[in-house]
Amino acid sequence: MPMPDSASAPARNLAVVVLAAGKGTRMNDPAGRPKVLVSMAGKALIDYVLEQAAGLNASRTILIVGHKKDEVIEHLRGRDGAQCEFAEQIQQNGTGHAVMQARPALKNFSGDVLILSGDVPLLSAATLTAFQQAHLSSGATASVLSVDVPDAAGYGRIVRNKNGDVTRIVEHKDATEAERAIREINSGIYLVDAEHLFSALDRISDDNAQGELYLTDIVGILRGDGQTVAAWRGPDWREVQGVNTREQLLALEELLTHRGSGDEQKRI
Repeated sequence: MPMPDSASAPARNLAVVVLAAGKGTRMNDPAGRPKVLVSMAGKALIDYVLEQAAGLNASRTILIVGHKKDEVIEHLRGRDGAQCEFAEQIQQNGTGHAVMQARPALKNFSGDVLILSGDVPLLSAATLTAFQQAHLSSGATASVLSVDVPDAAGYGRIVRNKNGDVTRIVEHKDATEAERAIREINSGIYLVDAEHLFSALDRISDDNAQGELYLTDIVGILRGDGQTVAAWRGPDWREVQGVNTREQLLALEELLTHRGSGDEQKRI
């Protein structure tokens, strides 16, 4: 996959928002830790995510915390060089609601907001950098990191028009049969101009199968405002897998081991 030409992309201020409020009830962690503090190969999931973003030179890093927030905050304040701010999501009402909690911290911020999930540990710094450069080069108001997957069941689908433009993201439970046949899925990773992000979040609705405020709904709203929304396909779907169960944790730990050992046949 060709990398974007960074020389043609103007620099913009960057803030990183990491969604880290989840309980992780399906993890069945013996120590009872919040999901982002569960260990994979000797390191907490959230540490991988913050390391991913470190090379992007963000001016702000804001974690949305909730379940056992004091443990998460204590862990991150103990990391060498960690300069994180925290916003609390008291009631978990969807990803859109989670990002809304960053609004006070970003009240006077002008630039792009990179939204990451605290339970996606294998995303490479190279992929994030390429995604950012593609976003800047495109001039889009918002960009979504998408991937093609062998089995898209359970994931939000990227819906494009006949010209290939992104029109919306539809969650699996709300998708039609035709939409469920789409293999390009939303990774949950976004870059959005801050002003337009919070304007769109003010207009999302919980009228959906889950009764939650979906971050994905900002795509249709921004399109309705006449803004450009892009989707950049990542090089490997395995990079954007999240951790929701012990089985998934073990599978990603194995992938990480192969990557670290330089096994070209199995590395991601």
